[in-house]
Amino acid sequence: MVAAVSDAYRASHAKCQGTRVSDTDLLKELRIERHQREDHGTGSPRWPWLVGVLVVLALVAAGGWWWWGHRAMPVQVAMAVAPSSDADAGAVLQATGYVTARRQATVSAQITGTLTAVLIEEGDHVHKGQVLARLDDSAWKAALTAAKAQAAAAHALVNQYQAQLAQDTRDAGRQQSLAARGLVAKQTAEQARTLADTARAQLMSQRKQAAAADAQVTQAQVNFDYCVVRAPFSGVITTKDAQVGEIISPLSAGGGFTRTGVGTIVDMNSLEVDVDVNEAYIGRVKPDMPAEAVLDAYPDWKIPAHVIAIVPAADRGKATVKVRVALERKDQRIVPDMGVRVSFLDAKPEPAAQAPKGVLVPAKAIVQRGGHAVVFVVDDGKAFRREVQPATQNYGDLKLIPAAVKAGDVVVVSPSAGLHDGSDVQTEASKP
Repeated sequence: MVAAVSDAYRASHAKCQGTRVSDTDLLKELRIERHQREDHGTGSPRWPWLVGVLVVLALVAAGGWWWWGHRAMPVQVAMAVAPSSDADAGAVLQATGYVTARRQATVSAQITGTLTAVLIEEGDHVHKGQVLARLDDSAWKAALTAAKAQAAAAHALVNQYQAQLAQDTRDAGRQQSLAARGLVAKQTAEQARTLADTARAQLMSQRKQAAAADAQVTQAQVNFDYCVVRAPFSGVITTKDAQVGEIISPLSAGGGFTRTGVGTIVDMNSLEVDVDVNEAYIGRVKPDMPAEAVLDAYPDWKIPAHVIAIVPAADRGKATVKVRVALERKDQRIVPDMGVRVSFLDAKPEPAAQAPKGVLVPAKAIVQRGGHAVVFVVDDGKAFRREVQPATQNYGDLKLIPAAVKAGDVVVVSPSAGLHDGSDVQTEASKP
């Protein structure tokens, strides 16, 4: 049909260019003949194409709706932080050093022997006099038994000489009486006195030998007691250096096959800090000067401290002077050889009030939903709603949340009305 109209239009246009025609003639030229309409009607119907277009449009609309409902919503986030109440005092100097123990010992036996029991492990807390290890005591026990037997024999001889002296003393008295009456010769009386004096001397000598035997018993007992290794003071075992079956000796005899210690014990109450201060600034440090120590392992923990002493010796190679610093708080987290940074203060910091419980979040992160104050915490790309009860006091642009949120959580700043529990989010840092 369109082709017939086009042909008629071209024919009429050609005629118009040659000569002017009437409107009636033009309408006749544009008339569609019946056979042309019948030929056009024999073509394919148009409704399947219309249905296909509608289906495609429906699929596109459904896909757009699904993408819009499940796409990650871009949000700005901030991290919840714990409030702090520390008040920094003016530091005149900072130096680094290490935690050291003023009382530390490698425990060993005072005799050479084979270990039969090791009763310690690293980290054990021990008390003064507590048994740490035992050595094979069979030889020392035999020596102690022999010494006791010899001492008993010596004391038996003392008793014998005491009885002999008593008899000789009585005999000498009788002989002296008879000699005075002329019944025996004076020589006989003198011989009796000599026998008594000899017995007295033998008794004294035997008593000395008995005392020597007792001393040998004491020595054997001491050696026998050395088979038990005890803690010299209360502390913590930091190293275990020997095992059952190894030979231990106070001397390094036997090369690498002989241990010189059972373990190392440290008195944790004697921990302090040794720092090296550049000799150009040592004039700023004074004894009893207040200080503040921060362990490398716990950078947010400030430990009150003070200067114990300035060691009167300089390190020529490093151009530093050693300063001993006492830690005013003892804690099990402080262990020897930890790295520490010490700030020497011009004045002792005032005791700060206890930090409030909870976390600080931007005030814009708290919104009202359903009559409740809520925040949205981001975890693994999703936003989760949490109801909170913010405190009344403000910390600048931050609000204190006592519960429901912990330090380190990431919260959404200025959440939109379309954000709901479980929404997928794409985070970006909040602008200050």
